[in-house]
Amino acid sequence: MDATCPDVKRVQDKAKNLAEEGYRVVIIGKADHPEVIGIKACADLYSNEEAIVISSVNEALVNIEKIKQAKKIGIVIQTTQKSENFKKILPIIAESSKELKVHNTICSTTFKRQQEAQALAKEVELMVVVGSKSSANTTNLAEILSEITKTIHIEGPEELDLYEDLLEKINKIGVTAGASTPESVINEVINRIGD
Repeated sequence: MDATCPDVKRVQDKAKNLAEEGYRVVIIGKADHPEVIGIKACADLYSNEEAIVISSVNEALVNIEKIKQAKKIGIVIQTTQKSENFKKILPIIAESSKELKVHNTICSTTFKRQQEAQALAKEVELMVVVGSKSSANTTNLAEILSEITKTIHIEGPEELDLYEDLLEKINKIGVTAGASTPESVINEVINRIGD
């Protein structure tokens, strides 16, 4: 049984199609993330040129010569990427491309969760982000929120003990979680904060 997330499968298919159409595939995402490894493998199977993975403005600049040499560049994005990162990298690639095709493949659920969490963060003194510290979407969520208000990233309710002094001083706390965080864990965190 193929348990690949449908959104991730869609990105893999787009990368494959771009490669088949003769585009040099550029993946905006973290090179060591399993999703990106899979997307790159799909693109590389159907291309004579290895896909380029870019996670930052600096990496875009490092790869600029490869981009300039390509006749056509096709971009896909790791589904859990921050849209702000994509917005910073895209102009650098666009300036150096002869022909450019972009598929904005950021997961709509991830994007919506980020927007909702940002709105909540503006109303509270502390945001608690619940989820794996190895999860790209959860880590990105914590980074985004930390630019708005004080934010802590925990994997489970037991980690709240590390922030006991902070929690006692805060009146308004917001809780959000990564996409793969079980609802039971989120509820345990909320209950523990409420005690």
